[in-house]
Amino acid sequence: MATTTGQNGVIKIDVSGTNTIVGEVRSFSMEESADSIETSVMGVANNARTYVAGLESSTITVDAYFDATDNAQNNMTGRQAIDFELYPQGTDAGRRVFSGDGFITSRSVSSSFDGMVEVSFTIQVSGVVTGATV
Repeated sequence: MATTTGQNGVIKIDVSGTNTIVGEVRSFSMEESADSIETSVMGVANNARTYVAGLESSTITVDAYFDATDNAQNNMTGRQAIDFELYPQGTDAGRRVFSGDGFITSRSVSSSFDGMVEVSFTIQVSGVVTGATV
């Protein structure tokens, strides 16, 4: 199995027709989940609940150092519709990319006297996340 570090990870967003790399990113994560719908009925001999898979949903969280001059960060404001591309291992040929559409559901800026100014964003994916190879 081939494993890699995340230091070459890249996230790109498109809010106005151009894919732009989000600057100063420290980390990002994507969570995909599915609802479970209970189908249990009375009279089943094994006394166990049963389920079927429901709808999928995905969210992306991005943590970065705040950069007021970064156009991508400036465009990641609440309710902003975006297209995204996540490259966990970088953009070299043969690497995976995850892409889709969504909108910004939250942005948080934090600052402390002994640390960097940081920003985090949450993207609610609308539809499915597509995985491909660069």
